[in-house]
Amino acid sequence: MSREPEAGARQLNPPARRGERGGTSRTGNQGDTGTVQPGVRASLTEIADESASGGGVPVTSHQAPAAAGRTKSPDRRSSNAAAGAGPADAKPAGAGPAGAGPAGAGPAGRAAARPQPPPPAERAPQIRPSLDGGVPALQRELGAHGRETVRRLLQAGLAEFDEAGLQAARVEDIVKRANTSHGTFYLYFANKDDLFRTLLRDALVDMSAIADDFPVVTSNEAGQTALRRWVHSFSEVYAAHAAVIRILSQADVVGENVFGDGLHLLFRVAEAMTQGMTAAAGGPAGAGLRTEHAELTAVACLMMLERVNYLMSAAEVHLPKEEMVDRITAIIYAAFRS
Repeated sequence: MSREPEAGARQLNPPARRGERGGTSRTGNQGDTGTVQPGVRASLTEIADESASGGGVPVTSHQAPAAAGRTKSPDRRSSNAAAGAGPADAKPAGAGPAGAGPAGAGPAGRAAARPQPPPPAERAPQIRPSLDGGVPALQRELGAHGRETVRRLLQAGLAEFDEAGLQAARVEDIVKRANTSHGTFYLYFANKDDLFRTLLRDALVDMSAIADDFPVVTSNEAGQTALRRWVHSFSEVYAAHAAVIRILSQADVVGENVFGDGLHLLFRVAEAMTQGMTAAAGGPAGAGLRTEHAELTAVACLMMLERVNYLMSAAEVHLPKEEMVDRITAIIYAAFRS
């Protein structure tokens, strides 16, 4: 696929496009250039409502992408307690001498009796990076009202991009669909491209987490099982962001920043695959491993994996998902072995 850079953008081969709305071109409209148009001012009511909400959680988008999208590991206190249990007649922590009172009356017992955090299932869901908003919103912490406004704008923007295309979508139609104003839009996003990059942020964070989770694949059944689990997770994350990926793939022109972020992520996943597939080389668990040109092998396998998932999720081609996961796992496993 050829690309011709044009003033900070990469030109992609244009795919078959949907019908133009109203038979007119919608590119280059006023309000999509990234600057606030004259007369467009943020709503004072919007600012007051957000201030009254008392602020929100600290902005997460300034963290490294891989960390921002990760969730905490399940609570291991129960397993640790089982592993560290003493003899059956061991005295409970904090228990005083016999007859001194109930267990936990001592200092250690009081510490153990402190309220514990709720189990993972009861904790509040993690706020997605996209809800921090675009460039203007990242300069401050958003409250509950602000995040709800961002969510509505993102939802409306995704629908407009999917319907009209990345180039033809207009800020005017996004704010109309979100039932808000231009002033409110520019309070949270610099322009429509900023909104799309914000939508893409969640996909980049989740795919970065997938890269971090690539296992060490050994030359046995356990290695194949671990690889299949990873391929399945990749497919699940890809499907969750299918709409954004489809919009990006069908765009005639992709900005340099967006293209660069995607390319960087691709090579990061390929590097993780290279390391995981070859880490057991030289040991008993790496029998038959072929490590020459491992990086190129990883890129080829990753491109196959991505395109198959594009067909299944973004292009909505009906293929047996679990069977495709099995076949892709077998191909990747065999590609690194003689």
